[in-house]
Amino acid sequence: MMKSKVYSSAAEAVADIGDGASLAVGGFGLCGIPDALIEALAATSVQDLEVFSNNCGVDDHGLGILLSARRISRVTASYVGENKEFARQYLAGELEVELTPQGTLAERLRAGGAGIPAFFTPAGVGTPVSEGGMPWRYSADGSIAVASPPKETRAFGEKRYVLEEAINADYALVHALIGDTDGNLVFDKTAMNFNPLAAMAGRVCIAQVERLVEPGEIDPADVHLPGVFVKRVVHTGPQSKRIEKLTVTASAGAAS
Repeated sequence: MMKSKVYSSAAEAVADIGDGASLAVGGFGLCGIPDALIEALAATSVQDLEVFSNNCGVDDHGLGILLSARRISRVTASYVGENKEFARQYLAGELEVELTPQGTLAERLRAGGAGIPAFFTPAGVGTPVSEGGMPWRYSADGSIAVASPPKETRAFGEKRYVLEEAINADYALVHALIGDTDGNLVFDKTAMNFNPLAAMAGRVCIAQVERLVEPGEIDPADVHLPGVFVKRVVHTGPQSKRIEKLTVTASAGAAS
């Protein structure tokens, strides 16, 4: 008899994630991030995590919680974002960071899930992305301790392309609006961003869902990610909405 994919809590779902694990994490900024799973992971003693994610949340929310607790040792991302601690740790030599073009990161995750080991892309050709020398880790004195290596390039027709390797992670943490007990997922609007791609790249995908339904309640045509990619499902309820950066303008009366 097949074991149920439904776990009773976020804590139970992430309990076996150990030191040194690699994580593919969905979300974009604070949109569609698996916040309950991240908080449950932060409540454990796990450390030395390697993270693949578009960005690293903010200082007090999302992956920023794990970062502030010094649980993350390496990040592959395309955007530092509004996380000041992320920038501080990177520039101080406390965190290794591989910055990669956003579309390349998305395709590396998708390729990992599709079983494609590498692919050629024009993004980054003729820049440090392909030629190497990008600072992955700084020394305390500000010198470069670890630099990116040069990558293979090849001409196809009249253009040059750089070889990028796929990403496979030990675990994937994602957020969905609706999930059924078989793991089929539906994402809400722009929360579809990196969530399906991260889910595909993880060997064990853990999905937190706002609504949990029975198999057959989701129209097959509405499924964004089939359950074959999802190993664990947690019903976490409606997600609280955070604003990453709030900008306000003074009213005409106040300005005068």
